[in-house]
Amino acid sequence: MTTALLYHYRESVRPFKIGPDFIDPLFHKKVCDTPSVNLDTCIMNKNQVKWIFNKYSNKNISILEGVMGFYDGMDKGSSAYDVSKLLNIPTVLILDASGSYITLSAIIKGLKEYREGNTVKAVVFNHVSSQMHFELIKKQVEKDFDDIVILGWIKSKLDSLDSIHLGLDLEDNDKEKLEEISEEVLTNIDLKKLEKIASSNCETNDIYPFEKIEKYNKHLAVVNDDNFAFLYHDNLEFLKESFSKVTIVNSIKDETIPNDCDIVFICGGYIETQKAYEKFKDSKNFKNSLINHAKTKVVYGECAGLILLGRKVDDKEMLGLLPLDFELTNRPNRLGYYDNDLGITGHAFHYTKVIGDIKGEYTLYKHKNEYEVYAAFKKEKIFGTYLHTMFRNNFSKIKIYFNL
Repeated sequence: MTTALLYHYRESVRPFKIGPDFIDPLFHKKVCDTPSVNLDTCIMNKNQVKWIFNKYSNKNISILEGVMGFYDGMDKGSSAYDVSKLLNIPTVLILDASGSYITLSAIIKGLKEYREGNTVKAVVFNHVSSQMHFELIKKQVEKDFDDIVILGWIKSKLDSLDSIHLGLDLEDNDKEKLEEISEEVLTNIDLKKLEKIASSNCETNDIYPFEKIEKYNKHLAVVNDDNFAFLYHDNLEFLKESFSKVTIVNSIKDETIPNDCDIVFICGGYIETQKAYEKFKDSKNFKNSLINHAKTKVVYGECAGLILLGRKVDDKEMLGLLPLDFELTNRPNRLGYYDNDLGITGHAFHYTKVIGDIKGEYTLYKHKNEYEVYAAFKKEKIFGTYLHTMFRNNFSKIKIYFNL
């Protein structure tokens, strides 16, 4: 549904993603050619999230994609419920209607009454077998609710997008396929009704709710491409605001680190899979330029960036700038929100792990004193971590690793 709406409104939409996810925002951008912005009330406080939302709500339409189920994430304060309530944005429920009709009315009642202050305004029914099936559902919901707009239905067994081990396959974005899926999804959706309920009354605050931005007269290179793609859009904007010059380097195209660059930031993403490694393995100019840079200058790597700085992952050779070997496993080694020893909250999601019991810079944990494992490693001016976080509210704690 999100993909279909973003494609339909692609000329005038700003996508947002609730929570710390990277792949959905990347997919959003590929669909509508506008960067997607994360809204995360676990990593940031409420005033900061309001500021981020208002800063980037500069299009005619804003669409926020939720995270899991509507209330999932409440234990971390960052569910779709929490964010839509905070920003006073109407919520459209997408409910699986397969094998049900009256029961869907009970589900709506439960979702509406589970917590006060929710912004549930409309519903779309998914996996509907026929027009007759939809009419059965509609009749019951209209009987039970006078404050829920029924926007329509999506038929079952539609074509879908491919996925890989971290989520949607970002390469499965053929324009013809997106157009076809969008048209099929929206065939029985009343967009005029949707536009009628679309509104936001989020209060604005002109006070900047973060630490004052420091200006650094330094040249920062950001390694960001299809392999190193996990970059919060606001992190990039923050870096542009903080450094005198920011250059994007594409490792897949074998671009080199500029000679006058002071710091290199390598984003997270994919480097551990054979498919990703094949794109990168022959980028000799990029590799040599990064190795030469690292002899005297600063490197900061996140997740895939950390792996690149190590010696190898399974049998795939990396750069050997950190004395670390990795292996790719069949299950996530970390998944979700984590805190570190510096007092930073962030997100980790990876299937690789460091081989051996190696002490590092800091541990990551969900609960203090429970399963704390090192997740950041440093050698001279080279630093790598599995933790992703928002820079705008945490940079004073991590700038030491940028040698600032």
